[in-house]
Amino acid sequence: MLQIHQFPCLSDNYGFLAHDPDSDETICIDTPEADVILREAEAKGWRITQIWNTHWHPDHAGGNEAIKDATGCTIVAPQTEADRIAGIDRTVADGDRVSIGAHDAKVIDVGGHTTGHIAYHLPQDEIAFVGDSVFALGCGRMFEGTAEQFWASLERIKALPPETVLYCAHEYTKANAAFALHADPDNEALRAYASDVDAKRARDEATVPTKLKRELECNPFLRADEPVIQEKWGGNAPHETFAALRAAKDAF
Repeated sequence: MLQIHQFPCLSDNYGFLAHDPDSDETICIDTPEADVILREAEAKGWRITQIWNTHWHPDHAGGNEAIKDATGCTIVAPQTEADRIAGIDRTVADGDRVSIGAHDAKVIDVGGHTTGHIAYHLPQDEIAFVGDSVFALGCGRMFEGTAEQFWASLERIKALPPETVLYCAHEYTKANAAFALHADPDNEALRAYASDVDAKRARDEATVPTKLKRELECNPFLRADEPVIQEKWGGNAPHETFAALRAAKDAF
């Protein structure tokens, strides 16, 4: 089983290291803050052998070169964003496979936040590293993609096994919960979730990772195909409802 180490970076990012004790390999998922990541790896006694980038934004790929210089690791990144990410050794696209030791990960196209955003799903470990494509009770801003593209990406995430643990990259959950309650005020499971979030943040605890099963019940952006959300937010198709939700969250 992979050992996952999560820690804060920058103002609200999380860094993730995944270590395979059998092969002694360690992957770094995105590189928000190189000095912090290298320090955390050293404290664990782990040598970073790979970086898996989810997308090009500087708070996800900005530490690539510094970490590669320090460790000699290889960098895997999305094919369609290769011209905006430093130090790449291998590009990947939807359906490709990457691995750490005997642990295989499938690359999933989750474009929308950025056009070429990808996620990494490790089915045997029941985890997925999803970057900014989906958050606990939210999703990333639609900076580059279209609503149709983003909704198709969320459908691919929705299709993963419900027990999948989603490692999303930011501590945005309290703000996301406030909008989710606005979007779907009668959802009892959501109210319980929001209460849990308030309690965790009051103790300065992380609300990430989250389990897909809970997001399917409570995250309005994953429920844009459900009548209760469509009736409130309109749209003749789920991607139109999603677009309405995303625009409302942007202005919330």
